[in-house]
Amino acid sequence: MTAHVDVLDLVSRLKAADEPFVLATVVRTVSVTAAKAGAKAIIRPDGRVEAGWIGGGCARGATLKAAREALADGRSRLISIQPEDLLDELGVKPGEQRAGVKFAKNMCPSQGTMDIFVEPMLPRPSLVVLGSSPVALALAGQARQLGFHVTLAAPFGEFAEMLEADRLVDGFGIGAPQSAQRFVVVSTQGKGDEEALRAALAIEAGYHGFVGSRRKMAALRQSLAGAGVAAEALDRVKAPAGLDIGAITPEEIALSILAEIVVVRRAGQRGEAAREPHGSSRKSG
Repeated sequence: MTAHVDVLDLVSRLKAADEPFVLATVVRTVSVTAAKAGAKAIIRPDGRVEAGWIGGGCARGATLKAAREALADGRSRLISIQPEDLLDELGVKPGEQRAGVKFAKNMCPSQGTMDIFVEPMLPRPSLVVLGSSPVALALAGQARQLGFHVTLAAPFGEFAEMLEADRLVDGFGIGAPQSAQRFVVVSTQGKGDEEALRAALAIEAGYHGFVGSRRKMAALRQSLAGAGVAAEALDRVKAPAGLDIGAITPEEIALSILAEIVVVRRAGQRGEAAREPHGSSRKSG
């Protein structure tokens, strides 16, 4: 632990670097406790308390457990660490949750109570869009409004307007995005489809989508399989990309794709298997 580091300053730096961590804040104390209300600590995914102070061993175990859970599901939680006699009075057991509060037993002689708010700070999810089509541009703009870090990749000569993206790549040589949550969409629509799809499949991601008809994807699949691309990789591609909402305009198609990505993303945070999305009726070329 580096107690000399200013917690809020480190929060700003870690968020700017898109690094995952938990901010734990003591919101209430009763009787004798090592930390007082307002105390804060930064907890890293490996369980290390990087800065700040929220008390010793009495609070540490329960807080670190809550931090691991928060990083896994992306949800904040409130934990109340109380002596056994007070838990008995409330009629709750250690580990039980009631009215949004999870209870833990204080094993220390001080027998104080601490309520700690545990807030996960997760990196922005990464959306990689390959292509310069109207759907690609609409995707980039809408995704940034939803908090995604957007990489837009296509030959720069194809772009005729100002671009909304965090990162621009000339061509399809993307490299691996740093975010733990990655989603990739190919929306070349006739301009370098095969090259872009090959580049997309080289990126490990929770979602690969292709904006185009099933017939076009079948032709690309045959060509790429003949060039040695594994069938398992090709099976990961959702084509046409997006939920079936009857989308017609580029903006509507982009919305349907982002909705599908949200389904996949949130299901993963909840530890559930993503529902198989319904195929879109679009037959865009």
